[in-house]
Parts: sequence; structure tokens; C-alpha cells
Amino acid sequence: MLLLSIFCLFLQLHPSSQQFPRACATAEVLRTKQCCPVWEGDGSVCGARSGRGFCQDVVISDSPNGPQYPHSNIDDRERWPMVFYNRTCQCAGNFMGFSCGECTFGYFGVNCAERRESMRRNILQLSVTERQKFISYLNLAKNTISPDYVIVAGTYAEMNDGTNPMFADISVYDLFVWMHYYVSRDAFLGGPNNVWTDIDFAHESAAFLPWHRVYLLHWEHEIRKLTGDFNFTIPYWDWRDAQDCQVCTDELMGARSPLNPNLISPASVFSSWKVVCTQPEEYNSRAALCNGTGEGPLLRNPGNHDRSRVSRLPTSADVEFVINLTEYETDPMDRTANMSFRNALEGFASPETGRAVNGQSNMHNALHVFMNGSMSSVQGSANDPIFLLHHAFIDSIFEQWLRKHQPPRTHYPTENAPIGHNDGYYMVPFIPLYRNGDYFLSTKALGYEYAYLLDPGTAEVEVLPFSEFILTHLEQARQIWQWLLGAGILGALVAGIVMAAAALGWRKRRQRKKKMASVFGERQPLLNSSEEEGSTSYQTTL
Repeated sequence: MLLLSIFCLFLQLHPSSQQFPRACATAEVLRTKQCCPVWEGDGSVCGARSGRGFCQDVVISDSPNGPQYPHSNIDDRERWPMVFYNRTCQCAGNFMGFSCGECTFGYFGVNCAERRESMRRNILQLSVTERQKFISYLNLAKNTISPDYVIVAGTYAEMNDGTNPMFADISVYDLFVWMHYYVSRDAFLGGPNNVWTDIDFAHESAAFLPWHRVYLLHWEHEIRKLTGDFNFTIPYWDWRDAQDCQVCTDELMGARSPLNPNLISPASVFSSWKVVCTQPEEYNSRAALCNGTGEGPLLRNPGNHDRSRVSRLPTSADVEFVINLTEYETDPMDRTANMSFRNALEGFASPETGRAVNGQSNMHNALHVFMNGSMSSVQGSANDPIFLLHHAFIDSIFEQWLRKHQPPRTHYPTENAPIGHNDGYYMVPFIPLYRNGDYFLSTKALGYEYAYLLDPGTAEVEVLPFSEFILTHLEQARQIWQWLLGAGILGALVAGIVMAAAALGWRKRRQRKKKMASVFGERQPLLNSSEEEGSTSYQTTL
């Protein structure tokens, strides 16, 4: 345990990376709008000296957006990232990152020339050691402040057009929570509670699946850098046909607290977590951004949700129907779209008819509502680590659809989608920059695979090495040792009583036989009887 603590302390000193580079969070950078940090590898801007990238103008798509958001020049996320930066590092080849100092997804090595495919696996099939490692990585990320990246804690107007920077430190895990909040928050129109709610740069339209695909890839990428474990992958929870929360155990994502059904069991590390960005009404009333301050414990009460909204968890038949829908997106490309694969998978359309429905949550949305806690609010849902397992499985269904239909990129909408969702729109709030349409492609091109997609016709079976087999059974024995001890003591008492009774009966029979032998004049003793009586080896060991 001491070694694990020292190891975690060491890892906390390892730099991680996130959304707003700390090097770009100064008044000077905001004034010049140029976020082109120096790559430490060669001391040049964007690693230009090594041919990794160059500082270039950001080119924004002018394709028209849909009518859902009728405003202009009101929100900092419009024409991302132009409000903050109009020049960033544009990386070449397999290089990536805010300074082009990292490798793009699927590539490794000093020069990013090593191609490798990572495997995402079912969390229920992981060994005890693998599960514990995953949970320890989550907790490490939750408690490690990012030394390289910060979050924006005020609007650009509040910063006096950048002359008064408003940024805040945040942990590696919570920054991803903040990113999910920031991309989906309401738009401030000026003054308390004066907001526009029909806006979301990552949900309710075409970018829902590509955005979350990049989100998970970035999260995975940062955990690898934080821990030094470049074999790490996010596991998934295959919830098809589940009757309850299969991952809500203390060995996994935390069981229900026996003291309060809305809280996590004290036996789980997640019971000590504090959530962030979960009070949208409060932020709207103050026309202020979430600043990453802890707001209370992680909440979850799976199954005690509004049954009229979610009657059951998604089934295998639901998934199959959705995958068979041929159109990725249909007009008007929002939550009212009919026969849209994206809308059906997101959960605004029925997985039985493909038509949009009101007042019900299906597929992806159903899991969020079912969890009945922090995960049930869009802006704060990433606080619950089950979010990662859930969205990894949603991403795998997206992948099944891509492989089945093999759509060309032209099937992704290039214009008239809600703001933030057109093909050429840069994903909010990522830096480095990613276009939506660039990630409308298979996981094979991005360097990862899902275990159950290797052979969809067979169940995933985990073959453990002997050491893991032993550890698994030792873990099971640890969980029931009190019962085993009690059963052992009781068994010993019962056995002792039985043997004592048997010995007493044997002695009585022997005495009766001796008495009868004396009466009938028997002189010859039973064979070896004298030797047996005098032998210490003739003792029962019970």
C-alpha cells in the first residue's frame, strides 16, 4: 500500500495536457490571438524546426447553420476558436497537440512512426488487477491538477476582451467534466437568467457521435500520459438487455450506500469524489461560467427514475433496429429528426419505429436517466465515471453502423445543421482543433478496436493467466472470509460432538463385550486388541 501511495505521488508530478494551454492563457496571447507554443523538444514554435508543424491562421467554415440558434456574435463558442485565437499550431503528418509535440491517435514513438491498434474491452471481462488499475487511474486523474492546461472561468467580455484573463486550475478528470459542461451550456444573452437554451455544440445533432469519439480518444490519451501506461484503453459496459446497473458494485464503479440510496457506498473510492459544473440554473441566474469548484458528492440512484420516461434499458433488438437505419442524419437534423441513425442512437427517436418521440428517453439517453443522479443532467453527466463506460459502448454502436453501411463523408451534413454540427465546424472546446467531418470514419483509421466486434457472433471470453486465476479466487475468498471462518468453526464443533458420541458408544459396546466374554469363559482376546489399545497411532485425529 505504501508503494502504491508513493507511485501515485510520483505520477501526480507527471505533466498532463488538456483544453486551454496554460501557455496561451496570458493577456499577451489573448491580445495577439496567437496560440502557438514552443515545443520543448527542439525549442521552436510548433516544433517547426523538426518539421512537426507551423503557426498558421485558423480557417473557419462559412457554411450556413440551421435556424435553431438565430443569434450572432453573442457566444464565445461561435466560430470556434476565433473569439480566443485566430492562429494556432497546424501539425503535419502523424503529429498532434497544441505545440505539435504529441502523436495523433493510433501512432506512438519518438517520431510518431509506430502504428498500433489498441483494444477496448468489456469491463465485466477484466481481471481483478485490471479493474483495480482502471479505478486507480480514474482516482489519480481526479486528484491531479493539470500543470499544462487550465479552464476559462469567465466570458471573453468579462475578461475585458482578453486584457484581464480569467482562467482556473482544475484536475485532469474534472477538466473533461468541464469540457462536457462548456460544450452543452446555455448561451448567455446578457443579464441574469437571460439565456438561449436551444444550443448544444455536442448533442442533438450530427456532431454528437464524432464529438464524443474525439472526447474519449483525448481522455484516453491524457490518462496514458498521466500514468505512463500507453497500453491503457477505456473499457465499455455492454448494457444490452441488462435489468439493473451491472457495474454498480464496490469492485467496479461503486455500489449504493446503505445509509443513503442517492450516494455511493463508503467502500468505494468514488464516494469521496466531489462533483463540478452541476448547477446550470445557478450559473444562468448569475450569467457566469462554472469555475470548477466542488459542489457536493457524486449522486446516483440507478433504477429509481421516472418510469414514464424510461420504462426499460435498451435491448439487443433496439440496437439491431437502430444499426439498420440507413440514413446518418435527416432534416431538420435535430431532436425531431425521423429515421435518423444519429437521433435514434442518441435517444430522441424510438428504437422500434425510428420516429422522434416526446417525453421519452431511449438508447443513449435512457442510460443517463436510469442512473438518476449526477449522470442524469447533460452538463454535469461526465462527473460519474460510468459516463466513460456508457459512451464507449455508444461509440462501438456507431462503429457497427459505419462498418455495416460504409458511408462516404458526403453523408455527413456540410451545412444547415444546428450551430457547431456542420462538417467543417471545429469541435468546441478542443485545442488542438478537430473538425467534425474528419472523425466520421472507422476506429480502424484511429488506431483502436472493440473486443466484441472482432467476432460479433461469439461471446467475449476472458482467458486469465494462472496468476490472475489465483488472484480472482483469492479476491472472492476475501469477500466471504467471515462466512468461511464461521462455517469452519461450526463444522469443527459439530464434528467434535459427533466423534465424542461415537467414541462413547464404542467404549460402551467394548465394555459389554468384555462382560459377556467373562460370563462365557472366553480366554482368547480379540486379535491385536492389546496392541491397539497401547498404540498412540490408534488415536483419531478429529
